[in-house]
This record gives sequence, C-alpha cells and structure tokens, in this order.
Amino acid sequence: MRNLFLACFLALAGSSFGAEIKIDFGDSASFLMPTNFHGALAGTGQPGEWNIVSDEFPSLFPAFSNQPPIIVKRPVLAQTSQDRTEERFPLFVYDGDRFTDFTLTTKFKIVSGVSEQMAGVVFRFQNASNFYVVRASALGHNVRFYKMVNGVRSDPIGPQLDVSTGVWHTLSVQCSGTQIIFWFDNNPGLQVNDATFASGNVGFWTKSDSVSYFSDLTVDFTPAVSAAQTLVDNIIAKESRLLGLRIYTLDSQGETHVIASKVAGEKGLAGGTAEKAAIDHGTVSFGRGPGTVAVWLPFRDRNGDPMAAVWVRLKSFIGETQDTAVTRATEVLRRMQTQIDNSDDLLK
Repeated sequence: MRNLFLACFLALAGSSFGAEIKIDFGDSASFLMPTNFHGALAGTGQPGEWNIVSDEFPSLFPAFSNQPPIIVKRPVLAQTSQDRTEERFPLFVYDGDRFTDFTLTTKFKIVSGVSEQMAGVVFRFQNASNFYVVRASALGHNVRFYKMVNGVRSDPIGPQLDVSTGVWHTLSVQCSGTQIIFWFDNNPGLQVNDATFASGNVGFWTKSDSVSYFSDLTVDFTPAVSAAQTLVDNIIAKESRLLGLRIYTLDSQGETHVIASKVAGEKGLAGGTAEKAAIDHGTVSFGRGPGTVAVWLPFRDRNGDPMAAVWVRLKSFIGETQDTAVTRATEVLRRMQTQIDNSDDLLK
C-alpha cells in the first residue's frame, strides 16, 4: 500500500475529556493515502486494500425547508479488497497517538460483500493479535463487541439492529477505565466491563470480502503523559542546562519519530539517519552548531540492546572535543537508563 501524505484535517481542541482529534479524509484533494496510519491484518488471507475514493456524502450545510438533503461528492477512506477468506480482518490503524479514556465517533458505509458485509472500529489496539472491536453487520442485522487476545476471538455480544447497506451510519465507542459503551446511529448499543486492554491505538476494521467506506473520525480523549515524557521531564528538572533532549523510537514502518521531548509539540517529529543508526546498529553520532554540540546515542535495555535513540543538545565550551561531548551526553543517558531499562516500560 502506498503510504503518502494526506492533507486531512487534524486538530486539537477543547473537549469533554480534555482534547480532541479530528481526521476528515474529505479534505484530501489529491486522493493520496495518509502517512499517520498503517494497514494491518488480523487472521489470514490477503492484506486489505485501503484507498481514498470519491463518494456521495450529505453536506454539512443544512438544506432549505422542505428540500431534500444536499448531497456532495468528496473523498472518503475505502477498503476495496474482496478476498473471501472467512477469518480475514483488514485493519487500518491510526499511529498518531495511543488513547486510554476517550470517545471515538466515525461514519461508515457498507458498500458490498458476498460472504460478509461488515464495518467497524478497533480500539485499545496493541497489535494485530490483541485489540477490541465494535462492528456492524448488514447480513447479520446486528452490532457486536468482541476482543481479540493473542489471536483468539471472544464470543461477540451485542444487539440485533437494522444495518442498511449503501447509506452512511454513525458508530461511537466510549472507554472510561474498564467500562466500554457503544452507540449505533446515536442509539445505545451495549455496555460492558473488561480490563484486558487499558490503552492503545484506534482504527478501522472490516471482515472477509466486505467493501466498506469510512469518514469523519473524531477522538475526544484525556491526554496522558507517557512514561518516556515523564522520564524526559524528570531529567530536565535536574539538568536545567540541557538545551535539548528527545527520545526516538521506530514506528510500524521502520521509521524513527519523537515520542518525548523537552520542547512541547515535538512529539511525532520524524527522525533521520542518526536516530535510525543508533537504534539499528548502536551507532553514536556527533554534531556541532554555533556554541552548541549534539550527540545521538542508543538507549539500551537491560540486555544491552538498543530500544530507542536519545538526542542530547548541550552548550559547548572552548576547546570541547567530540569525546568530551559524548562523555557529557552519556552521563545524561546513564541517569535515564537507571529509571527505565526495558521497552515495555518506555512505551507505556
């Protein structure tokens, strides 16, 4: 799948939980795939085919009195593969953040399918073998919740509801602690309590040969301070002379990005060759700027294997060499490693 830039609308704003992310695939004029999602496959069969396509969609502007709704054409996200493998679940997962307590809302349309006609959302996603799902079935006339744990599905539960094909529906999920509630077309569906997954990513879900469209993803969430950011904040509090400190990890595409930084707003910033070399090969890199030095170091776990990269920026002094800069940066890293020494804790 091509993974190109999509000019989608993404915003942080006030909300009932504290922050809100909105992704509107309809803002894409170039029909290119987003870079902040990745395709995944649960079960067996061929991977999904995720594309941006044009479809009729109700306008956001109200029609005049006694007039039919205004219909416009705009780009939407589509899963178009028609592989009929029974236990096949194409997923499209948002990489931009992980969520703990949140309300997710999206619109979907079930277009076609012979074996199945389904669409839904995954949430508190860990990987393709561990996640929650709420999905709607036009053939089964129901909306169901289930969880996938180590590749094994639980029994789906939920109400019988009329799910039509060829029309846009709304699906909402709210997670608060262990409580999970979902709504279909603004009607309450089911409330369950489950403690299997406390947080994770969100995304879109289909099954077998279902061709389904999605649009208008909104996540209203409580921002959480990650373990990596807490670590950076603790170090900065004790090392106020540090000009810069970042932690980089690899994303699902094998590229590096910032997961924690001294500077607010740098989370998600793409890394480069120095960060990748530190993680892949344990390489130490050095750079110099006007009155400053920068060092890239591998952040190693308790077994000595690189689990992340750390970028340290320091004010230089007259006569400073690469060796002295690396020594100073390594001391900062050493204090970080005494607090976190494994990737599971770092990524919490």
